[in-house]
Amino acid sequence: MLKTGDRLLVATHNRGKLEEIADLLAPYGVSVVGAGELGLPEPEETETTFVGNARLKAHATAKASGLVALADDSGLAVDALGGAPGVFTADWATTAKGRDFAVGMERVWRELEAIRAPEPRLAQFCCTLVLAAPDGQDVVFEGKSHGRLVWPGRGSQGHGFDPIFQPDGYDMTFGEMDRWEKNRLSHRADAFAKLVAACFP
Repeated sequence: MLKTGDRLLVATHNRGKLEEIADLLAPYGVSVVGAGELGLPEPEETETTFVGNARLKAHATAKASGLVALADDSGLAVDALGGAPGVFTADWATTAKGRDFAVGMERVWRELEAIRAPEPRLAQFCCTLVLAAPDGQDVVFEGKSHGRLVWPGRGSQGHGFDPIFQPDGYDMTFGEMDRWEKNRLSHRADAFAKLVAACFP
């Protein structure tokens, strides 16, 4: 479905996410364009699972453009919170003035404190990729990055909840790592490694 030299449409309006995906696919000669650049709308994420939302976005974008489209849905799953915020990670950062991830991170920590969750406060960043063709076919790739949560958050790199997530085996948070280091070991990198193995054997 995806091969060297292809142009891939990514179902996102998020510039940071688009750059991260472009970096991951650059070695394989795939050029990346975002849905926002083509004026395509972002479909409402109405599913309750990562794969459901990624599939919804990928198929809507592929159908609207006639191109192979890639969508991802990702979020933070906290063990002590029963996997929350999970698919609702971005919602936890939503305010009347738009998304504020500082608000989301504070809510995660506040809820952990409320239940006196023991240390280490384990969590996973999860990423589900769906590669969809205009004819309705799709392929799913899932990745995870395991770690623990820290407070207060550290670092201004990355995006979202990165400053409070310290991956296993590191003393830095995703927010403290440069994007090349993070891209090497992130949940998205894990999912992309599986996509690359399938598409570029």
